[in-house]
Amino acid sequence: MTNHAPVMLAEVLHAMEPRDGALYIDGTFGAGGYTRGLLGSADCRVLGIDRDPTVAPLAADMVRAFPGRFQLVRAPFSAMEAIIRDHGGETVDGIVLDIGVSSMQIDQAERGFSFAKEGPLDMRMSGEGASAADAVRLLSEKDLADIFFLYGEERKSRRVAGAIVRARAEAPITTTEALAEIVARAIGGKPGRIHPATRVFQALRIFINDELGELVRALTAAERILAPMGRLVVVTFHSLEDRIVKAFLRDRSGLSGGGGSRHAPEVEPAQPPSFSLLQRKAVEAGEAELNANPRARSARLRAAIRTQAPVWPEDASLIPAAPSLAALEAAL
Repeated sequence: MTNHAPVMLAEVLHAMEPRDGALYIDGTFGAGGYTRGLLGSADCRVLGIDRDPTVAPLAADMVRAFPGRFQLVRAPFSAMEAIIRDHGGETVDGIVLDIGVSSMQIDQAERGFSFAKEGPLDMRMSGEGASAADAVRLLSEKDLADIFFLYGEERKSRRVAGAIVRARAEAPITTTEALAEIVARAIGGKPGRIHPATRVFQALRIFINDELGELVRALTAAERILAPMGRLVVVTFHSLEDRIVKAFLRDRSGLSGGGGSRHAPEVEPAQPPSFSLLQRKAVEAGEAELNANPRARSARLRAAIRTQAPVWPEDASLIPAAPSLAALEAAL
């Protein structure tokens, strides 16, 4: 677990510009790569957040390495506003988020994140609530198809959902290997670089952990607790996440809509921008990192600075309309 390399660490630190006396949130502590980078760059403090209970030993190592400057809270990062208030604060100077499943979670076969490793069909980052096996067992064919299409962008989502429903009528689907085989048979085609089950596993993981909902709630929480001139840095690994971050930051930086045209007068923005973009386009990993760390291939970094403007209203349209995780958990 300690060999996990944080993706785009240099770019994250460049965007954050750590300074002495500042307080930062590492909302996805994981193996602590960003936290260690921040603490090693300035005489600052970091509050780490992670809902995965298995990171506790790594957090204990960080406490020993940086006494009095680091603390971990086990919680989803969307709860950062309440966490800061529980710790006697109101604002922070920077927030970094690394969205998605970590490589160390994938490497643990018993967590059930990867079809490449035989294990229980679990996928829960927190170890609590409904599992992927519960979703495959209880959701309707339509709901499964919607999840695969919306969260995995799987074009054969209906065919896969139908195959799962037929298979579960014969026997429970409880392992990663069993599900991967069902999906591969349903999708068919020649084997390529990407396993046929990749998008379905991604979709189930996002659904079970409410990852897109968590992301939107975290972005709006960051807007509320960042001090003026505070920085938000987000690293994403696939298009669904990146589109949400891009839309959120472009909207709140005043770059979406309201521009007017020859035929219509320019519309005054509803309210002043709450963020200023550090760069218009996403930053990608450099060639050296791409050669050393294949996981960085799909990474995109977006960053912005909080202005003094008031918080914007929340935008529910950022999250795709999909089956309810709460309804699944209520059925257990």
